Amino acid sequence: MDPSDESSVTARHKTRGFCYAVGGPQIRWPPCQFQECFPITTFVSPQEFWRLSQSLPVLDVRSPGEFRQGHLERAVSLPLFTDEQRAEIGTAYKKSGRQLAVIKGLDFVGARLSDLVEQAIGLANASEVLVHCWRGGMRSQSLAQILNLAELRPHVLDGGYKSFRKYARSFFERPFQLHVVSGLTGAGKTKVLQLLEQAGEQVIDLERLANHRGSAFGGIGQGPQPTTEQFENDLFVVLDRIDLSRPVWIEDEGNRIGSVVVPSAIYERLRNSPAVCIECSPQQRLENLLADYGGLPAEQLIHAIGKISKRLDGPLAKQAIAAIEANDIAAAIEISLAYYDKTYRAAMVKMPRQTTVPVDVESLTDEQVVAKLSGIAQGR
Repeated sequence: MDPSDESSVTARHKTRGFCYAVGGPQIRWPPCQFQECFPITTFVSPQEFWRLSQSLPVLDVRSPGEFRQGHLERAVSLPLFTDEQRAEIGTAYKKSGRQLAVIKGLDFVGARLSDLVEQAIGLANASEVLVHCWRGGMRSQSLAQILNLAELRPHVLDGGYKSFRKYARSFFERPFQLHVVSGLTGAGKTKVLQLLEQAGEQVIDLERLANHRGSAFGGIGQGPQPTTEQFENDLFVVLDRIDLSRPVWIEDEGNRIGSVVVPSAIYERLRNSPAVCIECSPQQRLENLLADYGGLPAEQLIHAIGKISKRLDGPLAKQAIAAIEANDIAAAIEISLAYYDKTYRAAMVKMPRQTTVPVDVESLTDEQVVAKLSGIAQGR
């Protein structure tokens, strides 16, 4: 076998200076004049890395701050450096060059190597692990070398997390058969989406992924939202499981859900897809909203009213706040609905849909609602 013949190596093995010894090909990285050889490290594409991650542990060796910003599903944070150390190494690189930056990195990680390896061994599945850093460079490759010496089989993400993000975002352009659940605030759109999901229909629940119910009141009692980056990663997980030959239901949303930004490709598809408009009586809408928001803390409801006070009109905002303070939540909701209905109707005039089918759900059972919408999606 010719060591210079890259075709003799599996396609997903990226050459880093090969040395052929007893037992077959091995990667030597970085090349060394003394012929030290490490067992082979595989460099896998984002697609293959994602496939393997369904059964193998993923070690994310980026800093804690990078991990918090966004990470793969089921990834375990195993940082080589703290956020402060990473910043210090970056400064050293800019001021003094690569060599001193590498030495500083070794100083930081050297004392922790045994702990890192022990953690990796504890997580390894059949001696295999997946490893990645930001760009598939020194952090992931260095740890992979050490894990090789510990008789693990690391697979490094070629191009790092950056390449995975590009792969994940490409799914936003896929040709989904989107059907939008639209309607006025309180009509029960989220409940309809849940009924469809429970019945086995394909659903993209953007509000669940964003941990926010979409209005000025939508963040109350929901806990912290993910970053937009993490939202996109989680959305990719949902899209990866979708059968493109079947309809996909999604709730009507703006281009932001709380602090999270909806990917432009998904938002444009949502705006230009056929919709069903869920309809029910004003009294039913009020009851739905009371069930969702009636038990929330008064001070948080008042804070939410403050967010829309300019658009709600000053006197109406004061009336809504007074109603909350008097524990008349129903009155506060009715005042707020005046604003939301006006906003919704203005949006429909500004950006009309080509196809919107009205569906009055008030007299229908849950099963009938699902059957009605499924029939609409299938053209019946």
